[in-house]
Amino acid sequence: MISEYDVIVVGGGHAGCEAAAASANMRSRTLLITMDMTKFAQMSCNPAMGGIAKGQIIREIDAIGGYSGIVTDRSMIQYRLLNRSKGPAMWSPRAQCDRSRFTLEWRSVLESIKSLEFWQDKVTELIIENGAVKGVETLMGIRFRSRKVILTAGTFINGLMHVGNVKMKGGRMGEPPAYGLSEQLKEHGFEVGRMKTGTPARIDGRSIDFKKLQEQPGEQEQRKFSFLDYKLDYSRHRSCYIAYTNLSVHSELEKGFEKSPMFNGTIQSIGPRYCPSIEDKIVTFSDKEQHQLFLEPEGLSTIEYYINGFASSLPWEVQYNALLKIEGFEDVKIFRPGYAIEYDYYPPTQLLHTLETKLLSNLYFAGQINGTTGYEEAGAQGLMAGINASLKTRGNQEFVLGRDQAYIGVLIDDLVTKGVDEPYRMFTSRAEYRILLRQDNADERLTELGATIGLAGEERLELLKEKRALARKYVDFLNQYSISPEKINTFLESVGTPPLKQKMKLVEVAKRPQVKMSDLIKEIPELRKIYEDCGNRGEEILESAEIAIKYEGYIKRERLMADKIKRLEKIGLDQNFNYDKLKSISTEARQKLSKIRPRTIGQASRISGVSPSDISVLLIYMGR
Repeated sequence: MISEYDVIVVGGGHAGCEAAAASANMRSRTLLITMDMTKFAQMSCNPAMGGIAKGQIIREIDAIGGYSGIVTDRSMIQYRLLNRSKGPAMWSPRAQCDRSRFTLEWRSVLESIKSLEFWQDKVTELIIENGAVKGVETLMGIRFRSRKVILTAGTFINGLMHVGNVKMKGGRMGEPPAYGLSEQLKEHGFEVGRMKTGTPARIDGRSIDFKKLQEQPGEQEQRKFSFLDYKLDYSRHRSCYIAYTNLSVHSELEKGFEKSPMFNGTIQSIGPRYCPSIEDKIVTFSDKEQHQLFLEPEGLSTIEYYINGFASSLPWEVQYNALLKIEGFEDVKIFRPGYAIEYDYYPPTQLLHTLETKLLSNLYFAGQINGTTGYEEAGAQGLMAGINASLKTRGNQEFVLGRDQAYIGVLIDDLVTKGVDEPYRMFTSRAEYRILLRQDNADERLTELGATIGLAGEERLELLKEKRALARKYVDFLNQYSISPEKINTFLESVGTPPLKQKMKLVEVAKRPQVKMSDLIKEIPELRKIYEDCGNRGEEILESAEIAIKYEGYIKRERLMADKIKRLEKIGLDQNFNYDKLKSISTEARQKLSKIRPRTIGQASRISGVSPSDISVLLIYMGR
């Protein structure tokens, strides 16, 4: 083993795996330390990747050269593209995964990276010298030295689980917590808080009457997350199922409220607003007679199911009796009850945009310890921390994405600029430039950037070049080809759009909302030929061309808006400036600016409590 590393990654969850892979692939000598090497990127909650805005994040990770998309494709047992009824800015891919296979695929990926080494142990202390982190010490007493350390410990730091009145120390059911790190960081001036998350009971699928539930099959189209060119095995797809609570279920749950750690004061940590427990839902939405639940398969070779929407920390017998009242669950058996978990996090305003901490150099935080929730948000942070730690070891320029470049940029800017007062979850509504940040164009936005830092390889660049050329063929043909009424009117009437009265450029027909390119290629042989030339990526490239045609005006307008706002990002702020001397801005603004130390006027304008008039004062002071 190498006695000294460039980068040490602590934790083998979604953030840790992406961080270690990125660092090692960028030729940094990397060590990944985790407590259990059989649980890389373990899906602690539901066995699914993607969803609203989260699917965009996975595609962005893939476009840069990360692995979450590839691993998801390899372990996928169902695919759906959400928000199809809305515009392409809202389309979000989601995949149900085989939980066990997902972890195995991640292990296979990590073990294929030559410059990545592993050590199974628990990190108990950071080696700190002169205000800089120089390595870690483990429970076994081994001291590993490194130039950078990335901490991605998830829910394990001082983790405490709750089932009714029962408390268990741990970072995940059946797994021990980690101690020592928060206490040491507090000594060095770090603010440490507590957050909460929860998970539902796991169900024995043999005890469910699926005939009473609503089946939710996946899509049959050959869709995937990665932009790499390969085929998927769609023969292994499985359905999910929809069930509903009822008033009898709610009544059973209410019997356990006095023993609920959520309601009796045992849990005082902040939980996720957008993924509440079932007891939270029936109190907050007391007027609702039912709540929707999703029964999701855990994998192809197991009978275990995850009941999405039924997270709970009530006593196990209360959870069980309530489940029995759900239609189709009359004979249900559970493998383990749901539980809540409290854990330490470090408010992310203590970070730079590179995810390096402000108080200790060479130390990076990524994942749930930054106050986020979700595999995708964690993976994105891990990727960016791994990239920046590796770049800094070589003295290279940092890699930071703007809010107009990626959802990853929105995520990190929100964290370090605004902070969190509850577990942060990404939504499309958090992004100002949703039309620019679509799931279909993540490669066009980010692959070339990934290549400049040494992550996205030649194969990805060639595929991007080919995609652009083929999409351009569609656009050029549509702009040049004139279609006659007799050739297209029957089709136009069949899709409910007015017939042509004279010849017209085909692009004008393609712009009509009722006309889909997938239908148009059946009518025009030349378009069909372009589609066939795209091979496995036919749907992807067709979709890219259609969006470029139909939304050209909106895309241009949003790009102009982004470029105007971006000018503020180019006005830098002195990191040592004394804001207290600016008496013409509000007290709150002075306090927030002094704490967060924004790097640019643009970042300062996004800080909660800093008003437009405060920004005007700053600009005047700077001679702007």
